[in-house]
Amino acid sequence: MLKIGVLGAGHLGKIHLRLLNQSSKYELVGFYDPFKENAAKVAAEFGYKAFDSITDLIAAVDVVDIVTPTLSHYDCAVEAIKAGKHIFLEKPISNTVEEAEHIIELAKEFNVKGQVGHVERFNPAFMAVKDKIHNPMFIETHRLAEFNPRGTDVPVVLDLMIHDIDAILSVVKSPVKNIHATGTAVISDSPDIANARIEFENGCVANITSSRISMKNMRKARFFQKDAYISVDYLDKICEVVKMKDAPETPGDFDLILQNAEGVKKQIYFDNPSVPSNNAILDELETFANAINTNTTPIVTLEDGTEALRIAHRIINCFGK
Repeated sequence: MLKIGVLGAGHLGKIHLRLLNQSSKYELVGFYDPFKENAAKVAAEFGYKAFDSITDLIAAVDVVDIVTPTLSHYDCAVEAIKAGKHIFLEKPISNTVEEAEHIIELAKEFNVKGQVGHVERFNPAFMAVKDKIHNPMFIETHRLAEFNPRGTDVPVVLDLMIHDIDAILSVVKSPVKNIHATGTAVISDSPDIANARIEFENGCVANITSSRISMKNMRKARFFQKDAYISVDYLDKICEVVKMKDAPETPGDFDLILQNAEGVKKQIYFDNPSVPSNNAILDELETFANAINTNTTPIVTLEDGTEALRIAHRIINCFGK
């Protein structure tokens, strides 16, 4: 079992602490939170050991789980890496692309592994269909959330949209060609609603919408490719795969057949995989333990997190133009 400590005991940090305490892959050593009152409350309520400093916690573990505000990711990661510790970084990997690239360089220099917490990669609905997504040419996503003061220290692109950016980059194997985007600040100092159109060199287009002032929660993605339509509901954890194949010469009474203007007939059929239940946060943490123990590449690498951040900043830079 790998010894792990958590930096940050806010809302998400407490979730990480609870799951790591249950995990068979890790030994939870403790946590550090700069707000002494919160640290004392968490330690008293759950029995986790509260460390007096980041340095003390880092010295006591093999892996550092960084669940602090984005602005502090870089400093925490640098200190952990220079101490020779593996790092799990909540998304986004850091505040700037330059910081993220330096984290990558340091991780290579000190021979440690890193993973970024793009948790939707571990969403069971996405995992159930990912191997069925082949060369999608149009992608549409909607990630809408009711207002929550948490996360409003950064634009909605870094708070919510970056989940969809990462998922899209994981299935579209082509460089980004052009980005057009708009964003509007409604209640925060930074944009609360954003839409981006990402054009890839292979012709794929992704249209991404995110809002953190919606009246309802929604996290959906649709992938369109030749002879198939795939939908993923990240929130309700359901997916749908609609495929087309050449119609049989003598269709059955209940076969769904389409015929185009040229007379070509296609049969529509459903190929919906089962979606096993899982805890995506626990899965991402435990697969990172597996990558460390087997010396293999983490599922969401530091490079993946950096590329998602790079695209996110390109989107933000479109605002106001």
